[in-house]
Amino acid sequence: MPRLSALCASVLLVCSSAQALADASSHAADAERFLQLARADKLAVPVYAQVQQMFAQRFAESNAPDSQKALLETYQAKANAALDQAVGWDKLKPDMVKLYTSNFNEQELKELIDFYQSPLGQKVLQKMPTLTAQAAQLTQGKLQAAVPKVNKMLADMTAELEPKKP
Repeated sequence: MPRLSALCASVLLVCSSAQALADASSHAADAERFLQLARADKLAVPVYAQVQQMFAQRFAESNAPDSQKALLETYQAKANAALDQAVGWDKLKPDMVKLYTSNFNEQELKELIDFYQSPLGQKVLQKMPTLTAQAAQLTQGKLQAAVPKVNKMLADMTAELEPKKP
């Protein structure tokens, strides 16, 4: 009888482990689907563009002749390869899947997928980069007014923290 109980417990454990693996696999697949819909594979594109611009700017500043343009392109290609090694989608995807599966349960991911497949979700995806950039500009503009006040407060605090001279 104890052997039968142990066998039943083992079978139950194997079945529940298989179900947990299937659930984890399904959860990860939903995260991947959401990331695909959200175009997460394009997250690093601005980084690539910024690095390309840095090389082009340095090239222009060096007053290099156009005959040296091939050198610029070679270095830009090398920079792209280095970025691919660091932030290429194949490098980011596993961590992004973990990030989303740890923050959203499977049902929530399914609901996000449904939303992003809807016309409104598609509009959000289309408009979000522009809205984010505009919101950053608005915030930056408003922040400029606070910078002198915050700097004054930092200076005042520093002055109060300095030991008093007798």
